[in-house]
Amino acid sequence: MAEVIETTVEEQAGLRTAYDEMIATLAKTPNEADLEQMGRAYDLANYSHRYQRRKSGEPYMYHPIAVARICAEEIGLGPTAICAALLHDVVEDTPVTLADIRDQFGDRIAQMVGGLTKLDSAYSDESKQAANFKKVLSTLVDDVRIVLIKMADRLHNMRTIKSMPEHKQFKIAAETSYIYAPLAHRLGLYNFRSEFLDLCMKVLERDEYQAVARKLQETKRTREGYIDRFIQPLREGLDELGYTYRIFGRPKSIYSIANKIKKKQVPFEQIYDLFAVRIIMDVPPKKEKLACWSAYTVVTDVYKGVPERLKDWVTLPKSNGYESLHTTVVGPDARFVEVQIRSERMNEIAERGFAAHWKYKGVSDQPDVYEQWFDSVRDILDDPTSDSVQFLGDFRANNFFNEEVYVWTPDGDMRTLPKGATALDFAFSVHTEVGYHTQSVLRDEKIVPLSYELQNGDRLKVITNKQQKPNEGWLKMVVTGKARSKIRQALKAERKAAGELGKEALYRKLKNMRINDIPAAVEVLAKHHFENSHLEMFFALAEEHVTIAQLLEPFIVEAGKLTPKAVELPPEEPRDPATIRRSRANKVEGHSKLLINGEPGDQLEYSMASCCNPVQGDQVFAYLTTGAGLKIHRSTCPNAQNLMANYGYRIMKAEWVSTSQSSFVVDLRLTGLDSGTGVIERISHEITELGLNIRSFNISGNDGFYEANVSLLVRNTDQLYLAMQSLKNLAYVSTVSRV
Repeated sequence: MAEVIETTVEEQAGLRTAYDEMIATLAKTPNEADLEQMGRAYDLANYSHRYQRRKSGEPYMYHPIAVARICAEEIGLGPTAICAALLHDVVEDTPVTLADIRDQFGDRIAQMVGGLTKLDSAYSDESKQAANFKKVLSTLVDDVRIVLIKMADRLHNMRTIKSMPEHKQFKIAAETSYIYAPLAHRLGLYNFRSEFLDLCMKVLERDEYQAVARKLQETKRTREGYIDRFIQPLREGLDELGYTYRIFGRPKSIYSIANKIKKKQVPFEQIYDLFAVRIIMDVPPKKEKLACWSAYTVVTDVYKGVPERLKDWVTLPKSNGYESLHTTVVGPDARFVEVQIRSERMNEIAERGFAAHWKYKGVSDQPDVYEQWFDSVRDILDDPTSDSVQFLGDFRANNFFNEEVYVWTPDGDMRTLPKGATALDFAFSVHTEVGYHTQSVLRDEKIVPLSYELQNGDRLKVITNKQQKPNEGWLKMVVTGKARSKIRQALKAERKAAGELGKEALYRKLKNMRINDIPAAVEVLAKHHFENSHLEMFFALAEEHVTIAQLLEPFIVEAGKLTPKAVELPPEEPRDPATIRRSRANKVEGHSKLLINGEPGDQLEYSMASCCNPVQGDQVFAYLTTGAGLKIHRSTCPNAQNLMANYGYRIMKAEWVSTSQSSFVVDLRLTGLDSGTGVIERISHEITELGLNIRSFNISGNDGFYEANVSLLVRNTDQLYLAMQSLKNLAYVSTVSRV
């Protein structure tokens, strides 16, 4: 929030109009009591935020109204959630307290607002972002609307992100991509997920986003014409079925198209499935499967289907409730087209996710698809030994997966696990105690390793043994967050029990040394030797990895307290004040200059991150490490999402200062047909012709195919782009990608 200017009369009129328009989007017309309560929530929020403005300069109150509208219009939530959405920032940003909210609106709305209020800035945690997200997710099993409002809040922030400084855009976009987009997928909010990923790409991969968007605009008329040609022959067959239906084409998201271009290493023009055709049948729930499969028959009668691309989520819905029949067919001009077939009910669940699921709960004999997920969330939240960052990692592993495998217990119960899950993951999914004591797992009555990767249709039986206990090696065998969390808990409990002897010995020694406050002395020792881990210190003593004498050696006892011994420092050599903050990296001649948080980079200690090797012209940010100064990363670095999502407070703004004196290392991977001798010479010649230096060149060939890794020195992204295009144009090079 920027300058403090009270909202004007004209602005108040605009806010009231926005509020009335939001109320009009509610799925059901609210009764008088609901209208009155929402009106009071609006009045309190509007009054409380009257002096606050967004970065864009508009009154802050537009934001809560927009969040409430997304909840009503795009998710389908009702009046109680609308009140919470209008009030979601009041406790955090104004003098209004949670007790005030409880007095005026009751416990339920107070609980929801409390769940949406960030933790106090003084809260002690390595990552406040992860801690706040853990707080929101802890409310998930009590009232899922809190998470849905949080999703709406983040969606509006992403839609209005342009008014933020670029480095803050990076942090918000990375956090959104890391947590909110996968969570939207897990809740079945597919529209949210697509928009999140598109908006994140617009920030983090600006050039690639604009290139795809431009191509889509240029080909819009051609694509619309093709969709009409594709749909026309289907109408006659669909009409004959006698069901009411809708059929239309919709372009795939920019993120999805860009991802295909990256994965397939082909230009935009060679991506044919730029759109999907959707057929939505308006039929009663009991006729849904029949109608969907009948429509599928019509499609495959007209166009040849691709068997391996048939996905049947009508018979077996996804674990987030998603139901649809997907198939790919060969359309006119031999182009592949994806066709999605579903009912109106299935479509609303796909569009609105969780909220629509509860609306339709009970229309089929299917068990509640969210109960198993809630159980796994509870298990991870109940882990007392997990810090916030560790929790976030476990939560992502347990819940954020796109592909699933379906396996069966001996009793015929189906279990859904992420693709890549192992036999040991399955054991923990059955029950925590079963997982703890797993001795072996049978697949179709044959023993398989605990690390066996599950396949669709596996029938599994777990053999347990009370003597069996988890060990460190088990952590490498599991991928789900629940299994990892429970194994860590068991290992820590075992270490704690083993460490009791060490704890008793240390307490006895400190008592003999006449230490007044023994717990405080233990705290000092743990902080000095074991990074505050009492458990590790006691365990090390019990296992005789360290002795009590070694722990006490750096300290003396003064007035009943442990005090560090005085250390005589060597005399410091005089240094030129001008070089005290100068970066070691910047002593390299010709090193490029950066502005970091507006300051010249050569006044700070920074270096280029080796994980992504930024080149002048790349979108970059600075990350403050714990011991190696500042690291400059690309916004698309593989580690960027994790750093910005968990440690946003360490992120700093970084901008290039133009210079032609600098050189940067960039790694390229080339693939192509091995035409025999001369491939290395031709690639080297092309690079030399461009005036570039090669730092390293590795190539390997197999069965007429080669892969080469080339490390070059370039001055900026323009020179890099020119090099990549020139190499792509060579007849014996198929793909060129930046590593």
